[in-house]
Amino acid sequence: MRTRWPLLWLALRRRRRMLIALVVGMAVFEALIVVVANTIAPGQLFSAGGKGPPSAYRAFSGSGGEVSIASYPGLLGAGLVHPFWIAMQLTAIGSLAAAAVAADVESGTIELVMVRPVTRSRLLAERAAALGIAVLALNAAATLTVAAGVWLSPDIHRAVPLSGVLAAGVMGCGFALCVAGPALAVSAWGRRRAQVVGVTIAIGAVGFAVNFIALAWSPAAPLRYVSPFHYYTPGDALAGGQVLWPQFGVLAAVGVLGLAWGHALLLRRDLAP
Repeated sequence: MRTRWPLLWLALRRRRRMLIALVVGMAVFEALIVVVANTIAPGQLFSAGGKGPPSAYRAFSGSGGEVSIASYPGLLGAGLVHPFWIAMQLTAIGSLAAAAVAADVESGTIELVMVRPVTRSRLLAERAAALGIAVLALNAAATLTVAAGVWLSPDIHRAVPLSGVLAAGVMGCGFALCVAGPALAVSAWGRRRAQVVGVTIAIGAVGFAVNFIALAWSPAAPLRYVSPFHYYTPGDALAGGQVLWPQFGVLAAVGVLGLAWGHALLLRRDLAP
């Protein structure tokens, strides 16, 4: 065990097998998406009888409406908002966020952790850093895999610049931060792992469903503003070749506010099981 930042390294070491499996799974999945895009033109894949894909498919292309899933940016963007991609992100975030505070409170080990001179602020900071490293590794695996596929395919490269792939990866980190902040706040406040996992799933899975309904049904359109997937639009980033800073700012702000809220809650709560 490393003597510097021991709580950070311990959190990563305990979940190293899970994280390795998630990183490998992410790379394999994105490689599959690139292979599909390189083998079958998106226009042929999502068109039938001369008709384009329904407007509701915008939710699956990771776009606010400007990029169709029947395009290279849209298809690659679909790989970055696919339920499999979401599930891997939520698995890492839920596991490490629950382990930040709530898991130790639930198991009764929090008092042992705090026996040595470790402040509450340091506890949350090191556990949050471990979560940050995990989601950064996941998004790096996805970004590098897609970048390699784009670079190796002239047809895709003409439609998707490498700068767009990097921009989509940055947006992915913003999405992870948006989910991780509130999840850490619940961990700092709660006493059960299930509470943290439930909030993580609600933000990710329910957020995707809300965005889909808002795009598919016009009366529900205002609901899209409460979903992180309204702001996390990798398809637009892939097509535009740059980070969408206003949307990224919203995602990052939610994450930072969640972390700050969690810190305030942790300083005031009773850590007794």
